[in-house]
Amino acid sequence: MASPARNNISSVNEPFLSAADLAQATRTHVQGQWEISSRKLPISRAAAIDELTERITIPVPEMIFGDNQVAIRHRPSGWAIWFDAGDALDQVDKTGQGRLQVAYASDWASSREMSSVEGISDVRPYDWSYTTPYKGTELVVGGQEGESRSTASATAMAAPAADAEASTKSTKAAPAVNGILPPPPPPSASASSSPLRLTPTTAITSLPLDLLRRRDPIVFNDDVILYESELDDNGISVLRVKIRAMPQRLLLLSRFYLRLDNVLVRVRDTRVYVDFETNEVLREYTAREDSFENVRRTLAQRRGLRADGIMAALRDANQVADLLPVVESTMERLDLSRFSRRT
Repeated sequence: MASPARNNISSVNEPFLSAADLAQATRTHVQGQWEISSRKLPISRAAAIDELTERITIPVPEMIFGDNQVAIRHRPSGWAIWFDAGDALDQVDKTGQGRLQVAYASDWASSREMSSVEGISDVRPYDWSYTTPYKGTELVVGGQEGESRSTASATAMAAPAADAEASTKSTKAAPAVNGILPPPPPPSASASSSPLRLTPTTAITSLPLDLLRRRDPIVFNDDVILYESELDDNGISVLRVKIRAMPQRLLLLSRFYLRLDNVLVRVRDTRVYVDFETNEVLREYTAREDSFENVRRTLAQRRGLRADGIMAALRDANQVADLLPVVESTMERLDLSRFSRRT
């Protein structure tokens, strides 16, 4: 008896995704000692959404692309960093202490049948704007015990069963992510007394923009969305990752954009820069935000936009990001030059 025909893995009617399906959907490019991977698939299915909701303990956005990922790996050392929706959402505030209110919060709350309502903040016990300080999930290699560990700032992604024996910083670990990232690094990379990880630096204050502005050929690029919410028609919250690699360097931009109508505009940018020749990695994190009214006024005064043009601009993070004041900025560096090929 012939087996039933299966849909293409990108079809919403395909009931599951196997490891082979994920591998088939993954694009990989090798540049020198570096491996760059990305994967784009449709919105997650119900079972995957339920599993993720249980893991992060908050409802997920309306559009969640749980299988989408972007990863960068240094092959000789095993160090890697990747970006995915699960780890990003796991860093959303779950206490509700800093969550925002929509412009008509009191009217919204009074329309709900509740025994006690003081505003919209009592209805949603988490940051429903899905603001995340996520800077990527880093695979830290080495240390005194020779372990490999995965850190996503405050959290780590649960490992597949095959990696359950990997030693980690916490009880969760992830040397591999659904087929994109490799097995744990070789012993030679793990034997160092000091771990290979991004660390804060004050010696470098900005990325090498002069090099990034060069018209070098692009050997790999992608634009991957991780999640999006329309905030009950009160604006938009979206996290996406863009990456482009040139022969000598790459730049990754992970951008969270929030527009809460008549309340706030917020951008959280993480940029990862890799120099393929020196094996230097830089990670720059910048948080920007301003009131909705200030941004609207700036668009009108500086760019001469009218009402329709202002609303169109507010739908595009690229048009407003540079207008927002910086509220936080950090720079981190990792030197992997010890693994450079000797000539």
